[in-house]
Amino acid sequence: MAERKRYEELKKQLEQLSYEYYVADNPTAPDSLYDQLLHELIGLEEKHPDWITPDSPSQRVGGEVLAGFQKVAHETPMLSLGNAFNEGDLADFDRRVRDKVGDDVAYMCELKIDGLAVSLQYEVGKYKRGATRGDGTVGEDITSNLRTIRSIPMNLQEPFTIEVRGEAFMPKQSFQNLNIKREEEGLEVFANPRNAAAGSLRQLDTKIAASRNLDIFLYAVADFGEMGVATHSEGLARLEKLGLKVNKERRLCNSLEEIYAYIEEWTAGRQDLAYDIDGIVIKVDSLEQQATLGFTAKSPRWSIAYKFPAEEVATKLLDIELNIGRTGVVTPTAVLEPVRVAGTTVGRASLHNEDLIHERDIRIGDTVLIKKAGDIIPEVIRVVEEDRTEAQQPYQMPTHCPTCESELVRLEGEVALRCINPKCPAQLKEGLIHFVSRTAMNIDGLGEKVVVQLFEQKLITDVADLFFLSGEKLVELERMGEKSVQNLLASIDKSRSNSLERLLFGLGIRHVGAKAAKVLAQHFETMDALRKADQEALIEVPDIGEKMADSIVAYFENEEVHDLLAKLEKAGVNMIYTGPKLEAIPEEALVFAGQKIVLTGKLEHMKREDAKALIESLGGNVTGSVSKNTAVVVAGSDAGSKLAKAEELGIPVWSEQKLMEYLPNEGGQNK
Repeated sequence: MAERKRYEELKKQLEQLSYEYYVADNPTAPDSLYDQLLHELIGLEEKHPDWITPDSPSQRVGGEVLAGFQKVAHETPMLSLGNAFNEGDLADFDRRVRDKVGDDVAYMCELKIDGLAVSLQYEVGKYKRGATRGDGTVGEDITSNLRTIRSIPMNLQEPFTIEVRGEAFMPKQSFQNLNIKREEEGLEVFANPRNAAAGSLRQLDTKIAASRNLDIFLYAVADFGEMGVATHSEGLARLEKLGLKVNKERRLCNSLEEIYAYIEEWTAGRQDLAYDIDGIVIKVDSLEQQATLGFTAKSPRWSIAYKFPAEEVATKLLDIELNIGRTGVVTPTAVLEPVRVAGTTVGRASLHNEDLIHERDIRIGDTVLIKKAGDIIPEVIRVVEEDRTEAQQPYQMPTHCPTCESELVRLEGEVALRCINPKCPAQLKEGLIHFVSRTAMNIDGLGEKVVVQLFEQKLITDVADLFFLSGEKLVELERMGEKSVQNLLASIDKSRSNSLERLLFGLGIRHVGAKAAKVLAQHFETMDALRKADQEALIEVPDIGEKMADSIVAYFENEEVHDLLAKLEKAGVNMIYTGPKLEAIPEEALVFAGQKIVLTGKLEHMKREDAKALIESLGGNVTGSVSKNTAVVVAGSDAGSKLAKAEELGIPVWSEQKLMEYLPNEGGQNK
């Protein structure tokens, strides 16, 4: 049939034009021709809807609304890479490789794209499924959203059945256009292209994903050996011949000096790229040598990721603002002329305390260098003194609280200034925000903006007022519809039955963190028993020292605290510990008894505080640093130096999945 023949011709022609434009970066026809041919194809599909297949060019624009994302198990795990931060780390990596396989080693160096790791499955050359990396073992099925990325071919040049790995990303121009559009629509802008790409691929409406103009580079196959190649570099060339988009800025290096030169070149040149990179990936090129080197529990021994040093950028310090925390600590914050650092626009940076300001002689009006500590938290590094004029004068910290005007004090042994007025509005507000937070009372729907609004409208003045809020008052607030109010009241009501440790932590008793609150609740079991305890009784409790004991006694001696607890009790807030009793936990269930455990990297299936609570319920102690005394390191995705140190010290490394085996009713031993 002539129409059917024309339809198949159109599909092939459109796919070829797409390849030339999005993969080869060498278009041979104007956009208008593509649009004309696509219009013709869609016309034929409207006449013959039964002809439409998932690989049709018309299906690239999205439109399908997904119910959710199914879990996908990776047959071959998608492991993360160990990190190198300097030439010494790379030299150590090279030495370990050569000790194992000899000196005849070549390395393939590739740009580390700052995006979202994905896998693509092709069956007999046809695109079948796409998934996120997830925890490396289990990801999410995002087949429909990946189909909207034009540089992903729906059909390979040869009928291979393979699983390809790569990085989906948002080009800088697409990111800029998206944020401009979101600003115009009054929506919150994305912090960086990586977040924007991840958010786009997790849209349930595929039309939104299609509109984001994402791209991809493929860099590996689950098993390159199936392709009949002997080296990684040959494998990448083979992927290109199959019509897959591979980054052309790769380089085969035969020595550390060549690797250093490649890194130096792209450290300087990364700003000129059309996409963000955050490092360089170095891989042993020989597949035979890769097999000899093998894997650790978390990463291949034949590859490492060199991370770029934190970017330092100069900008002007416009002002210094003071923020009062819930404990009265005064934290100075630098207000900056907005500047782009490590992929995001920064307008504020931490100055930590008064001593740091004087030590670095930071003055309003100075040109300062800022960087993101760990590429996350903006921080003022130093002043550019050659730009200083006589106009900048040494900064003097105020002597009185900017909120309540009470005199600021510096307590013995502390570097921070503190407002000690218990009625200070700033402290009350921060205390309320802390009380409703996820790690404290965990009241959904009560974000910071809502709490501030309630406080400023004088609907709440202390934490107990939250439990007496009425729907009539809440519905009058900005952006609070009836449904939102119902959900919020239900969430507040649910929080009344929280176990005692959540309330204790939420009250913000000085020096009492989440772990100490749990220990106290388990030991005393009721609020009444705890508030009657003296210092001697408190310091007998494990992990409770003299300083904390004094703080707890002082807190409960306060008449205002008595009134607050009475008000909470009247509101029906639970004052009893309802978690597992210490003596009720069988000794054999305490698999981490007395052991130090470290959590590192991003967890995909558990919140970090839940993982910490699980470890502590099994008798473990979660610490922040890896040492020879660490028993186990639980590593999520993007784990960094802690994972590397664990491997160096020979400490067992667990995946998140293994830790989850100890969850009740999840197939673990607590089932």
